[in-house]
Amino acid sequence: MSLLKSKENQEQLNNIEEAGTLKKKTIKDLIAPSGIDVSKIDHIEIISNMNRYARSFFVSSLPRMCTFPEIFRDLYFFGDINTSIYITPIAESKSQNELNKVINELETERIVAADRGNINRESTLAQKRYEAEQLRDEIAAGFNKMYEASVIATLFAYNLEDLDRLTKLLSTEMSKSLVGIKSAWAIQEEAFKSNLPLMEDKIKKIHAFDSRSMGTVFPFTTSDVGHPTGVPLGFNKQTGTPILFDNFHSSLTNYNMVIFAKSGAGKSVTMKTLISRSSVLMGIESLALDAEGEYSIVAESLGGINVVLSPNSKTIINVFDIEPERVKDEITGRERIVLNVENKVEDVTQALITMARGSTRSTEVNELTKQVIAEVVSEEYASIGITSNPASLYKKGSEFQSGNKLYQEKKEMPTIGSWYKRLQEKANSNTNPDYSFHYSYLLKVMRQYIREFNGQMAYFDGQSTFELLEGAPFINLDISQLEERFARPLAQQILLSWIWEKYVKKNSEDRTKASKKRVLVDEAWMLLPYPEAVDFLNTMARRARKRNVSLAIISQRFQDFYEKPEAQAVLTSSDTKLFLAQDKSEIQYVKEVFKLSDGEAGFLINCQKGEGLLKVGADTAILQITPTAKEFEFVETNLNKLVKMQKIGK
Repeated sequence: MSLLKSKENQEQLNNIEEAGTLKKKTIKDLIAPSGIDVSKIDHIEIISNMNRYARSFFVSSLPRMCTFPEIFRDLYFFGDINTSIYITPIAESKSQNELNKVINELETERIVAADRGNINRESTLAQKRYEAEQLRDEIAAGFNKMYEASVIATLFAYNLEDLDRLTKLLSTEMSKSLVGIKSAWAIQEEAFKSNLPLMEDKIKKIHAFDSRSMGTVFPFTTSDVGHPTGVPLGFNKQTGTPILFDNFHSSLTNYNMVIFAKSGAGKSVTMKTLISRSSVLMGIESLALDAEGEYSIVAESLGGINVVLSPNSKTIINVFDIEPERVKDEITGRERIVLNVENKVEDVTQALITMARGSTRSTEVNELTKQVIAEVVSEEYASIGITSNPASLYKKGSEFQSGNKLYQEKKEMPTIGSWYKRLQEKANSNTNPDYSFHYSYLLKVMRQYIREFNGQMAYFDGQSTFELLEGAPFINLDISQLEERFARPLAQQILLSWIWEKYVKKNSEDRTKASKKRVLVDEAWMLLPYPEAVDFLNTMARRARKRNVSLAIISQRFQDFYEKPEAQAVLTSSDTKLFLAQDKSEIQYVKEVFKLSDGEAGFLINCQKGEGLLKVGADTAILQITPTAKEFEFVETNLNKLVKMQKIGK
C-alpha cells in the first residue's frame, strides 16, 4: 500500500511540475511558429508548406525637414510588408535641455568654420542653429512638442531572388523622398520581433521629430477633392470646405460620371442640382433619358424642352435618322464633314436585333438573323442614294436661303415600316433555305413595331417629329409611360443611338468650337439584360470625351453591373464616381470593385440622405449635398413632401 501511494504521489508531483513548466512558457513559446530559421545574418526563413523569406529594415536617415504627407507611404503599401512605428513623447524639460545643448554645439562649430574661412559651412550651421532656436521657442510657448520615433519594416517574399529584388526596389523608392533605410544586419531576429504586435522595440534606432514632422508619418490624409473652377456640388464633411466640381476639367482623364445608391438616397436630387447649377453657372447643356418621369420639372424651370414618348403621344423617334459629323483630319488638323453610313447601319441593326429578340430575349436570333437585318438596312439607305458623301443626305435643287445662311432640304429617311416592306419583298424572292426561317421569324415578331399594322410599339415607325435644338439648356426625353419590362429598355437603347446622332456627333471635335454637353441615363440597370444595348453604352462611354460630352450613368442596382463583365467599361471609363447610401446586399460588390476601405464601406451603409463618397480620379471625400430652398422646389422627388409643398402654396 505504501509503495502504491508513493507512486501516486510521484505522479502528482510530476503533473505539478509540468503545470509549472507550462506557466513559465514565454509568449514566444506559445505563439511563434516552430519553423522559423533565424540563423542567417540578413534574412529570416519561415518554414511551412510554402517557404517564405523575411527581411527587416529600419529607417537610418531622414530629410532635414519633413513637411509633406505620408513620408513613409511605400513602407505601408509596398506589396507584402509590415511596418511598426514606436513613438515616445519627450518631456518639455528634456527637449529644452537637449536643444540648448545642440544650439551651443552648432554655435561652436560655426565659430570654428568662420575662423577657417569656410563660408558655406558657416552659413549652413547658422541656418541649423536658427531652426533649433525657433523649435526651442515654440516648445517653450506650448506650440510644439518633441518626439522620439523608431521605424521598423519587414518585407516578405517566397524566394530569396524576389526578396533581394524587392529590397533594392524599396530602397530606391524610399530614397525619392530622401528617406534612407538599412537592412537590420545581424539583428534580424530582434528587428522581426520588434515588428510583431508585442509593443517592444528591441533595436531602438531612434529619430527625433517635432509635432509637424511627426504628423507626416501617419498614413491618413484628407483628400482635397474638387477643382479651382466649377459649380458648388456640396461640402466636404471632413473639412467643412465647399467642393467645386467641373465635369470638364483638364485634370480628368474623361468626363463621364456614375452615381450608385439605393432607392431614396438622393440620386435624382443630386443630379438635378448638378444639372441646374452647371446650366446657370457654366452654360453646360444637358439631356436626360428619363426613365421615371422625374426631370420634366427641371426642363420647365431651366427653360428647356420636355418630350414625352408614350403609346398615346404623337412623338416619333426614327431609329434610321443619320447626321453628318465634324472630324479632325489626321494630317492637316483641319475639320472636315463626313457621313459614316457603315457605323449607322451597325447601330440600326443592333437596335432591330433587340426588337427581334423581344422581352423573352429569344435564342432564335443568331448571326444569320443579324445578317438578314443588316442587308435590308443597308439596302434601305442605298435605295434613297445615301452614301459616305454628306451631300447625299440632301435633295438636289432644294437650296433655300434664310437670313445670311443657305440651307438644303433633307431627304426623308428610311423607317422601320419601309424596312419591313423591303424585308417582305426579299422573303418572297428568297430561294436559300438557310434564310427561310429567319425571314419568317422576323416578319412575325416585327409586326408589333409597324404603324401600318397598328403595332402596340409603333412609336418608332415614321419620320421623326422632333429635332434636338442646339443651345437648349436642358432637354428631357420622358419614357416613363412605356411598359417597364421591355418597352422602356428598348426605348433607352434606340434613344441612345438617336441621341448619339442628333446630339453628340453634332458637337465639334475641336474643343474651342464644341459646346459642353452632358447626357444622363437614368436607371441604366434596365439596359444590362440586352447585349446590344450594353455594347452601345460602352462605346458611347469611350467615345464621349472626344466630342466634349459627359456621359452620366445613374443606377440603384450596382450588383447588375458587377455581375456583367461586359458593363465594366462603363465603370472604367468614368473618372468621377459618387456613392450615396448603399444597401447592405450591394456594399460588398461596391467595396471590392472600387477598393473601398472598411470605414468607407461602413459609412455608405449608415450615412444619411444626401451624404455620400465622392471619388474624383484618385482623390476621395465625404460629401454633403444640400440644395437651396429655391432648388428644392424642382429637385424634390418625395411625393409626400411635394404634396405638402403644394398645400402651403410653394
